[in-house]
Amino acid sequence: MTGINRRQLGMGLGAAALGAALGGRASAQTNAAGAAGSSAAATDALSFPAGFEWGCATASYQIEGAVKEDGRGETVWDVYAHTPGKTTDGGTGDVACDSYHRYQEDIALLKALGVKNYRFSVAWSRIFPSGKGKPNQKGLDYYNRLIDGLLAAGITPHMTLFHWDLPTGLQGGWQSRDTAYAFADYAGFMAGKTSDRVKHIMTVNELRCFTDLAYWNGNKAPALRLPMDQVNQVRHHGVLAHGLGVQAIRAQARAGTQVGLADNATIFVPAIETAEHIEATKKAMREENAMFLTAIMEGRYIDSYLAAQGKDAPKVQAGDMKAIGSALDFVSLNVYTANTVRAADTASGYEILPHLANSPRMASPWLYMCPEALYWSIRTVSELWKPKKLYISENGCSADDPVAKDGKVYDADRVTYLRNYIGHLHRAVREGFPIEGYFLWSLMDNFEWEDGYTKLFGIHHVDFKTQKRTPKLSADWYRELIRTNRMV
Repeated sequence: MTGINRRQLGMGLGAAALGAALGGRASAQTNAAGAAGSSAAATDALSFPAGFEWGCATASYQIEGAVKEDGRGETVWDVYAHTPGKTTDGGTGDVACDSYHRYQEDIALLKALGVKNYRFSVAWSRIFPSGKGKPNQKGLDYYNRLIDGLLAAGITPHMTLFHWDLPTGLQGGWQSRDTAYAFADYAGFMAGKTSDRVKHIMTVNELRCFTDLAYWNGNKAPALRLPMDQVNQVRHHGVLAHGLGVQAIRAQARAGTQVGLADNATIFVPAIETAEHIEATKKAMREENAMFLTAIMEGRYIDSYLAAQGKDAPKVQAGDMKAIGSALDFVSLNVYTANTVRAADTASGYEILPHLANSPRMASPWLYMCPEALYWSIRTVSELWKPKKLYISENGCSADDPVAKDGKVYDADRVTYLRNYIGHLHRAVREGFPIEGYFLWSLMDNFEWEDGYTKLFGIHHVDFKTQKRTPKLSADWYRELIRTNRMV
């Protein structure tokens, strides 16, 4: 690992037992069962509602490879990964999992798991090699093949339009307002071409990562360290791209298309489940996400954020906030870890507790175990902004994953992580929050950004020399969870 990792801004601490996830008030559980319309949830304390959407997630640059094939344009991650010293062991996405050529094999992995939903991202530069202008038919043909292959296998496609691989042809990148307009054009084009088959479209993935970590901390492509006024403008262009993208999708998509985004909001959990600490958690969620999810859900920058930024606050043009606050059909959350919050006698009303050196964590140094993050992310977003529907668009973990003598990976630590986190997801379902589905990150080991191939998140092992995919113990566990639709 080098520098700050992609979700490091959301670090948390602590772990909770599965039993806590299955607790909660009996009255809340009864209401949840009724709201979900699931007799199974009412009769079996471990079951999920019938029709709960289980899936897996991937991203274009992390799995596709084929970076110079069929007209694909260069991206900021192609440049970054090929810059000496930027990625661990010089890893790049040039080949990755070769999914561009092996997508049918990957669809077979999904089908063998029994998942009925797949979240993938489109490489913007395959569609518009320079980010705008004339579309590239060969790039569109690839995604049409993927979409059609998924549907033929009985798997619902969930499409994300931007997962960090920005075309270098867009001068100035996210420093330029024009990039937001270019994204809207691209989003509208893809909606028009695919919404006859794709009914779930996410605009952008993880705003913090392609703004703050790329233009402020400098640990992701294009690796800049800008002053705060320019960082805030980059942030604004990111949320503006989302909002304009929502408008463009609605203008071009077929009726019935659902539109949302996938955001890695910084998640908070209360130190103790008492009224004062829960209220502090909600305050922290709203304040600490003011520049991203809060702005999107409320259609404005809250006063405390603008006051804190002062002269560095973003420059907002007429109509921007209306676009940014465009109504969404669903909100998707990428949840890995969390911060613990306690009520405090401060101006903000809360204190974020530091993680400790011996707090339990997974292979990535930033990934502190905090299973209750799944419950509290769903609860706080629901209570603050009342979205129509919620998804967990990413959840998973890195593990060391040694290959055993029999060629299998017995990743019991990942199973422990997933069982505990999904236990807290189960609590949210039982309490009646509008959570519709869960996407495990990731379908397979892949290129993990600045960590290259040293941090593995997949439930399928990939031999990157032969490209052979092998199910891990975690894949077997997830398959059984899906088969029974209950905790296992």
